[in-house]
Amino acid sequence: MSSAKKDDLVYKALADRRRREILDLLRDEPRTTGDICAQFNELDRCTVMQHLGVLENADLVITKKDGRYRWNYINAVPIREIYDRWINKYASQSLDVLTKLKRDLDPK
Repeated sequence: MSSAKKDDLVYKALADRRRREILDLLRDEPRTTGDICAQFNELDRCTVMQHLGVLENADLVITKKDGRYRWNYINAVPIREIYDRWINKYASQSLDVLTKLKRDLDPK
């Protein structure tokens, strides 16, 4: 799969508030699918599973079966790749401009 297609999957996954909430839950510790479902009273289990499927497809969640439990782990690597490709490059340019502006405006 091309890098652009992988990025599209990550952006699609991150576009939904509930999927971001799931990632926030997993940031602290791995959780079973049942634990995640219990955090979303307004959603049925099937809907939560669909959200987890989108996250898995984007490689943001890695699952491991342990007996009858399905453990979900966050994989932050795709987010880091997006950061390195898009955010970091533009942020550093902005910081350079702001630093120069501050230097130019600072009366010494």
